[in-house]
Amino acid sequence: MKETILLGTYTRRKSQGIYQIQLDTKKQSLTDLELLVPETSPTYLAKSQAGYLYSVTTVEGQGGCSAYDSENHFLNAVTEDGAPLCYVAVDEARQLVYGANYHKGEVNVYRIEADGSLTATQQVFHDEPCGSNENQDKPHVHYTDLTPDNRLAVCDLGTDRVYTYDVSADGKLTEVAVYVAEDGTGPRHLAFHPNGKIAYLFGELDSSVTVLKYDAVNGQFSQLQKLSTLPQDFEGANGGAAIRVSKDGKFVYGSNRGHNSIVVYETSQDGTHLTQKQWISTGGDFPRDFHFVAEEAFVLCANQNSDNLTLYTRDFQTGLLSLVQKDIFAPEAVCVYPLS
Repeated sequence: MKETILLGTYTRRKSQGIYQIQLDTKKQSLTDLELLVPETSPTYLAKSQAGYLYSVTTVEGQGGCSAYDSENHFLNAVTEDGAPLCYVAVDEARQLVYGANYHKGEVNVYRIEADGSLTATQQVFHDEPCGSNENQDKPHVHYTDLTPDNRLAVCDLGTDRVYTYDVSADGKLTEVAVYVAEDGTGPRHLAFHPNGKIAYLFGELDSSVTVLKYDAVNGQFSQLQKLSTLPQDFEGANGGAAIRVSKDGKFVYGSNRGHNSIVVYETSQDGTHLTQKQWISTGGDFPRDFHFVAEEAFVLCANQNSDNLTLYTRDFQTGLLSLVQKDIFAPEAVCVYPLS
């Protein structure tokens, strides 16, 4: 059986846009890398249930989001002056797309039109004090995605905060709660346990995972546990990147850029406590993203700087990863997006 996986990339050196690659689950190998859509630095991807593809884009010095139909034909791009987005997510219930703009410290909301194209509806900026890390010079929004109860959670690396917003039917945001992380955490991404009551916050700047309790009554997060993503004896620069939770809620995975590893944690039965189980090399440099593929039997990791993919099998009982294939060429890949 073959699974199709999309790859978002930078286009600074070798890449030309959005690629796709095939995973042969029987042979446990990746084959047939091909350019799917020419695009400028499509660093994050999201697809709607109707089959529309939404991508980060850069157009003549402006940044924003591009829309493609189910046959990957270009529909439109909504852009504005300045740097592009770094994250996009689809809200099926309200037919919206959310974007995070790291460099501008901005949350973007787009409406999905009947033909799948996009129209900008709102921009939100944060003006709270920033953290003490040198990379926290201003707000840096890095993640905009839904909570299990269909609020919008926003991670701001610059302000060390996670914001919770109510969203109206027409895409207007109203802030309802703010979680303040420890100084210098640098909130990057958030992943929820399937019970909807626990979330895991990846701190890019201090290489940490924080276990958060989520209160659906008021949208507030509160800290339960915080632990490092690195071995105690590691020395050198590192930045946390992607975080994923297995659909059974038993395991949490995160990628380290610098240590160049995936860390594996086992969760307690209620998800409130993590125990580190494994570090495994990503077989390349700067693993910005990884994802479960083929019903979570495999994990595919993208190494940005070394232009390669690494494939692992995943043990459903232990959560541990085993290397299957590495050094699969994929230029400047920074987003792994399975279609199944």
